[in-house]
Amino acid sequence: MAEGRVSRPNGQVENQVGNIREWLFTPLARFASFEALNEWLATRCRELAARKHPITPEQSIAACFITEQLALRRITAAFDGYVEHMLRVSSTCLVVLDRNRYSVPAAFAGRAVSVRSTATEVRVVADGAVIAEHARRFGRDQLICDPWHYLPILERKPGALRNGVPFLDWDLPTSIRQVRDRILKQPKGDRAFVELLMMARDVGLEVLEVACELVLDGTVVSAPIVMNEMRRLVAPGLPIMLNVPDMLKLHIEPLADCGRYDHLREVSHVLH
Repeated sequence: MAEGRVSRPNGQVENQVGNIREWLFTPLARFASFEALNEWLATRCRELAARKHPITPEQSIAACFITEQLALRRITAAFDGYVEHMLRVSSTCLVVLDRNRYSVPAAFAGRAVSVRSTATEVRVVADGAVIAEHARRFGRDQLICDPWHYLPILERKPGALRNGVPFLDWDLPTSIRQVRDRILKQPKGDRAFVELLMMARDVGLEVLEVACELVLDGTVVSAPIVMNEMRRLVAPGLPIMLNVPDMLKLHIEPLADCGRYDHLREVSHVLH
């Protein structure tokens, strides 16, 4: 029995991708930013969509696409396009991608992780969760650090807060910087300020910022006072008063009678 020949649509799609790449990127264009590139690509795509369709020349490509969309399956999830690299985190909590170094939380030092790079960001994934995100850099030999990744190291070596590379250019809010500079001048100020950062990691940097603003309004600036303000800010509010139905309200309020406890003590003594 003779076998019929089946056309391969994949080959046609690949050919069209090659044609569009040639139409859009020949000659090779250069742009100062991805925003400028995307704007130019959108304009070129609209120009190409206005051309006559190769099979139905009485219609434009855009018109045919509108008709074809009715038969296409809707996209239910965003397309996450990235290039994945399996890398090992160095002892200094860094991964190297394209000659640039990106920080990773200290707990993952020495471990193998998945580094996923897109056009704009770098994500580090371990155990199925994103553990670090950075804006992607396209130069070379750059160090991109998130100081929060090194907070566990500050617990052991609080002195690194003054000269450690991840903390030298830490862009903290103004009030926090002012409090930090004053606390570091006090005895054991390094460890005291690290304790504030540890709490801020759990409750949020905004809480520490507000607490520092409140303390700066006073006359004394110290880590215990800032800590106390942070605890007040995150303390749970008063319980909501419940509306009790009238049928459940007591008509006669119970009276406090401590003598009842003496009676219970006597009963307990008799039982023993």
